[in-house]
Amino acid sequence: MARVIDPSSLANLDEVRTNHIHMNWTISFDQKKIGGNVVLDIVTLVDNVDKVVLDTSYLDLQAVSLNGEPLQYTVAERHLSLGSALTVSIPTIAKAGTEFQLKVEYSTTDKCTGVQYLEPEQTVGKKHPYLFSQCQAIHARSMLPCMDSPSNKLTYSAAVKSALPVVMSALLSSVDDNGDNTKTYNFKQATTIPSYLIAVAAGNLVGREIGPRSTVWCEPEVVDQAAWEFDDTERFIATGESLLTPYEWGRYDLLVLPPSFPYGGMENPCLTFVTPTLLAGDKSAVDVVAHEIAHSWMGNLVTTSNWEHFWLNEGWTVFIERKIAARLHGEAERQFSSIIGWKALKESVELFGEDSPATVLKPDLSSGIDPDDYFSSIPYEKGFNLLYHIEKVVGGPTVFEPYMKAHVERFASKSITTEDWLAHIHEYMEVNHGQETLQKLKSIDFDLWINSPGMPPVDPNFDTSLADACYNLATRWDQARDSDDLSAFSPKDVESFTSTQKIVFLERLTDCEPLPHRVLAKMDELYEMSPIRNADIRFRWEQICVMASYEKIYPSVVEFITKQGRMKFVRPLYRYLYNAKNGATLAQETFLKHKNFYHPIAAQLIAKDINLKQ
Repeated sequence: MARVIDPSSLANLDEVRTNHIHMNWTISFDQKKIGGNVVLDIVTLVDNVDKVVLDTSYLDLQAVSLNGEPLQYTVAERHLSLGSALTVSIPTIAKAGTEFQLKVEYSTTDKCTGVQYLEPEQTVGKKHPYLFSQCQAIHARSMLPCMDSPSNKLTYSAAVKSALPVVMSALLSSVDDNGDNTKTYNFKQATTIPSYLIAVAAGNLVGREIGPRSTVWCEPEVVDQAAWEFDDTERFIATGESLLTPYEWGRYDLLVLPPSFPYGGMENPCLTFVTPTLLAGDKSAVDVVAHEIAHSWMGNLVTTSNWEHFWLNEGWTVFIERKIAARLHGEAERQFSSIIGWKALKESVELFGEDSPATVLKPDLSSGIDPDDYFSSIPYEKGFNLLYHIEKVVGGPTVFEPYMKAHVERFASKSITTEDWLAHIHEYMEVNHGQETLQKLKSIDFDLWINSPGMPPVDPNFDTSLADACYNLATRWDQARDSDDLSAFSPKDVESFTSTQKIVFLERLTDCEPLPHRVLAKMDELYEMSPIRNADIRFRWEQICVMASYEKIYPSVVEFITKQGRMKFVRPLYRYLYNAKNGATLAQETFLKHKNFYHPIAAQLIAKDINLKQ
């Protein structure tokens, strides 16, 4: 595989590689910073290397040394999206393949986007502070100086001193009591990972075993609920193993974060971070865990070489997640989930505009675009649909499922490009299934799929058997919008619906003209939508109401977008509120009042969404 320079990194990736990082950290909750040093094990890739360039962002850099000898270094002027290049001058190393260690002493600052500190009142227990990191896509550089590119996979170890329990995306090897009300937590991650998967959290954490290789971690106030909600985790892991290769990370633990966590989940190895919005009380939202488990192979083991190829992480992961769902719940469930994904894809394309470069499966980031600005369902769902289409064209699951395993075996522990993937699938189909299957594969216009903006070029024709009842009910409501008689509707309409069917019913209504307020009020009365705690259903219900400028719902929307910070929900609802009648000022004032509650990544994007200058 040809080495690809990463447009989202300032590091000299073509000259040196980092093999291992050791972090010596002290967490200060009072000062809201991580201080200490990192030791980088580096190897030269070419002859005559005289510098190391590392990615940093808003770090307070104090010293750099080689074998105890101080080195000269410079910090470049900040690039708007990519941070500041740290250039370290080293004695010229003549030969490629030479190994050496750099030690960088530094601390984080209050501008470091990869680390969020929560005041006690922002946690569930409201007694202790909390820290958590979020390094995807390019925020590891704001937690430690590193070669912050997924093309550079490395192992890591850490010694973290803290007054509160610490967990990381690694295996805990020991805990030392320092005798001063702090402990040092020692970790090792022996499988190579990209820098964006380095993760840490510290707070009033307790653990509860939920399986032979899984513990759920969270604040004590929610541990019973979380342990119950996620007790099917082992089934997800075992199903992933049956589809792919043995799970090689040792542990699969879950950390349920405080509400401001901006994502549904983050696939940090050994320790998936998940949003508390999954704690629906009825296990209706736990399939997010299947997605994060699928990342154990797709993304964590086989990794995109840079963020232009992000779909290789996410499209593959959605594909495997839905394969797991099909094994556990039947093929109709996979088809149903795919319909929901198609709707999310359509909304993302409409938001960016169908000709936008952000809707290309392999976008061009060479002009220094922040990958976060292009974050959407496109790499997830357009990527899934490409793989789904290939599966159908080459002969279905009997041909494609053995290939999925071969993909992991071929690229495990590597960082790959779309071109690497394409070359391998063509080679695999020819070697294992001959010219006839290869010609079927070649009939797909890959250039159109990968490099053109907008929706996929092929209609997937998903099986709508589970969706038809949802569509029919939505159509009935849409047709009754001008009627004074709504007596044909009753609570029985939805009593047999699963949570997912309720979501699809509501999603279908978002494609219609906004409903009159009296119709929304009747729907709420009959179906009791407003009290539902499943966050996905609540989001869609509130979306329909705000799109209709149904002001009665505004207080509930404000409560929802200020009690949790998951971007999937808060960003669209802020946008809808901003565009609704009497909503713009409310949206801006709500955000400004609660800005510090949100993760820095989320706050930055919400501000853009509602036309506030940062």
